Amino acid sequence: MREITDHAGHPVTHGRTTVNGVRLHHVTAGSGPPLVLLHGVPKTWYYWHRVIPLLSERFTVIAPDIRGFGDSARPDGGYDMGTIAEDVAALMTALGHERFAVAGEDWGAAFAYAVAASYPERVTRLSFSEMLVPGAGLEAWSALTEENVASDHFLWHVGFFHVRDFPEMLISGRERVFWETWMKNETYDPAAITEDCVEEWVRCSSAPGGLRAIFEVYRATFVNVELDRQWSARRLPMPVLTIGSDSFIGEEGRRQMERVADDVRYVELERCGHSMALERPAELARVMSDFFAADIA
Repeated sequence: MREITDHAGHPVTHGRTTVNGVRLHHVTAGSGPPLVLLHGVPKTWYYWHRVIPLLSERFTVIAPDIRGFGDSARPDGGYDMGTIAEDVAALMTALGHERFAVAGEDWGAAFAYAVAASYPERVTRLSFSEMLVPGAGLEAWSALTEENVASDHFLWHVGFFHVRDFPEMLISGRERVFWETWMKNETYDPAAITEDCVEEWVRCSSAPGGLRAIFEVYRATFVNVELDRQWSARRLPMPVLTIGSDSFIGEEGRRQMERVADDVRYVELERCGHSMALERPAELARVMSDFFAADIA
């Protein structure tokens, strides 16, 4: 991992804060209204390293390692969307931010949605990118069907990661070839997955408990299905931006959020796969900045 700086060339600030029974690592950069960036699987805060300098001039960017990921603690449980939403809300309270915007991609988008649904009075705006919510399409897109296999977005790993012990047994010691191959296969341009990114995923997933924590996110699927059933009974009051890539999940993100919100906008990034912050950082930052800056006087 190389040193990351903000728009002015100042190194990001690292911190460790214990909230909700878990010690979370996080980085902060910039100034302005607080904006939380939540990463997906198997990533860490470092997923956002190309975007942070592009957002930090207008926002105070907070990018945590989700519990179990990166340099955050790896407790036995709490990998469902509800508990992780509690982590994020408690972290923002500890950092002095009562109200904030939140953005996520992949599982980070599911966690961002959970934060907005659990704490609608605190979340000013939500960005949801490249994800399907458990209970609203994730399982269907992971099914072994001819249509899924022929698509650009067959989520075969959802069922595999859900199985107890077998993913750990088969991937342990092979983290590099597995994550690098899998992540590059989900991109439009595999060159976007650079060596520093691979090194970070390998470092964290091969640490004690690293693989287990990643897969526990998937093993909480049925808990998440019930949570989404409860949350979707109440409409989200804040504006929602959905961002999709033309070569992966695409416009499905918009349909996901239209189930639960009335003010939903959609932007699609061209020549882009699943890792938008690595493949199209400038375009992604521009779209996010325009959306989140709408509330800045």
